[in-house]
Amino acid sequence: MKVQHLPALIVALTAAVIAMAAPANAQTNVLIMNEERIIAESQVGQHISTRMQAIRAEMDGELQALLTPIQEESDRLNAETASLTPEAIQARPDLMQRIQALNAQAQQAEALRQRLAQELQATQRQAMRPVLEALQAVLQEVVAERGAQILIDRSAVVYADPAIDVSDSVIERLNQRLPTTAVNRVRLPQGEQQPAE
Repeated sequence: MKVQHLPALIVALTAAVIAMAAPANAQTNVLIMNEERIIAESQVGQHISTRMQAIRAEMDGELQALLTPIQEESDRLNAETASLTPEAIQARPDLMQRIQALNAQAQQAEALRQRLAQELQATQRQAMRPVLEALQAVLQEVVAERGAQILIDRSAVVYADPAIDVSDSVIERLNQRLPTTAVNRVRLPQGEQQPAE
């Protein structure tokens, strides 16, 4: 080997060693979790789900109590006006007054339906706030213990080795840290609506 090729060989060998060492030094520890499963299977998530179903049923009852008389009056009006022309209906002030009252009640029912939907969303958000805070702390602990640099939700991954899924461990810790939480119905004042998020 000629001496003049030696510096080129040293440079090539150095580059090869650096190239092989770079991936080893840059190895990233990745963990996977399934947030939807964690919430659904944790004790606190199941508690919130049960309470939300009860609150939803209560709200449905309130709405139905308003809708039933509206539907009954609508059926009566339809039966009374079935054989009348629009002109004949307009010529009867008693029918027009009932139709206007029915329309006003229907608008009130729609406003109530929208308010109840917003209350349900606000109730869910309020109940989940302490859960998400506890979950964040648990996830930080698991990431630190496992020496991970990245934690990805399962919904963003096509395939992952089950060995890097920490969902079971997170559920167990969340159950210990926050087995239950308050789930109280948020009530908005009538006429007040929250902006959409």
